[in-house]
Amino acid sequence: MRNPGKHKGRGACSSPAPRFRPVRHEAVDDGWWQDEAPAPQTVVMPDPARTVISRNQSPDVPFDRSINPYRGCEHGCIYCFARPSHAYLDLSPGLDFETRLFAKLEAADRLKEELARPSYRCAPIVLGANTDAYQPVEKDYRISRGILEVLADCRHPVSILTKSGLILRDLDILVPMARRGLVNVMVSVTTLDSELKRRLEPRTPSGERRLAVVRRLNEAGVPTGILLAPVIPAINDPELETIVAESAAAGAVCVGSVILRLPHELSQLFREWLQAHYPDRAGRVMKILQSMRGGRDNDSDFGRRMRGQGPFADLIARRMQLARRRVGLYRREQVSLDCGQFRHPEVSGSQISLL
Repeated sequence: MRNPGKHKGRGACSSPAPRFRPVRHEAVDDGWWQDEAPAPQTVVMPDPARTVISRNQSPDVPFDRSINPYRGCEHGCIYCFARPSHAYLDLSPGLDFETRLFAKLEAADRLKEELARPSYRCAPIVLGANTDAYQPVEKDYRISRGILEVLADCRHPVSILTKSGLILRDLDILVPMARRGLVNVMVSVTTLDSELKRRLEPRTPSGERRLAVVRRLNEAGVPTGILLAPVIPAINDPELETIVAESAAAGAVCVGSVILRLPHELSQLFREWLQAHYPDRAGRVMKILQSMRGGRDNDSDFGRRMRGQGPFADLIARRMQLARRRVGLYRREQVSLDCGQFRHPEVSGSQISLL
């Protein structure tokens, strides 16, 4: 009988209550769990956002604005740091995050309005900083493509973060933008182990497929690197050197990494996942993680939250440095984007043209 804590094709094992909800429910085993509940289905609801550009002042991320076409993500990556944001919708960061999605159906129109403001000053926008802009529902909704069309028309620079091969659908937009120095891409590669991938990020392409996407994008002239994120001790950190070497072989222009973060409800979700899939090493994994987070599950302080601290964090950083040097990617190549070509769209009633 399947473990009731596992859901086929889903990353989370449960639906913990969001942290702002005053009422808590406690599950009780009444002996009827053998009659398995139906598999949770994905539901997409409209998100009538009035603006789509999010701003941040974080000193440890290299951008100050981003666009996320969707809230929630069907990829189901158990480690996703965006999971706790579902609590603001009074939904669970667990299964709700990957089954109850919100789509910004009018994102392209809202973006035109924001870019048309005389006060807008151009700087690179990151597409998909929180949830993947090319998650499975994008195939039908095409919101990310609409956003790229606006950015291309305005000659606005964009950086894209994804782990999906669906990005190749939009090569007809990306290639001309790349020729103008307006786009770069980072593809997330967390593991090349198909079994670990299935457990860790169940509705994503294989690591080999993502490397093929990197190769195809670079061959087409779109500068593309790889982000090994997150690095999880005793889970995927043994693959670090292999992933860096395979990334270089696929033509990646750079390779970066981020240590696993466990903010808010994500700590409970990840612990449940460890117990369900790797009970033999769950204690060891958490002990190492806590050693990198000052004895806690999470450290949100700027300067430490992405790379951790202590001997194991230093070891990961040193291994990454040596691995990049070994394959000629020691100095991370910065692909600069050109903001000088930007043109404000002119909005007049329902008609929009470019100045």
